[in-house]
Amino acid sequence: MLLKQETLPDIRAISGDLFIFHQDSAPVHRARETIALLQGEVPAVIAPSLWPPNSPHHSPVDYKVSVMMQDHVYWAKVRDVDDLKQRLIDV
Repeated sequence: MLLKQETLPDIRAISGDLFIFHQDSAPVHRARETIALLQGEVPAVIAPSLWPPNSPHHSPVDYKVSVMMQDHVYWAKVRDVDDLKQRLIDV
């Protein structure tokens, strides 16, 4: 999925205008539209040529967040779909 322009206000709400946007080299992250959006909308962008490959060893933060979410959601057996939805919302 391409970075949606609607996502940027959420990022700014969390960090203000003091952030550097960085992605890995997954093909979708390198899409021309994504790069153009980032270069026009965020205060600083690390050039795609400097991005690490799409690898858990080079992007540990993404994988740490996923593990933390998984631990929170599956701390006990999920009763049903509604229970799962609520746990995901609570994360």
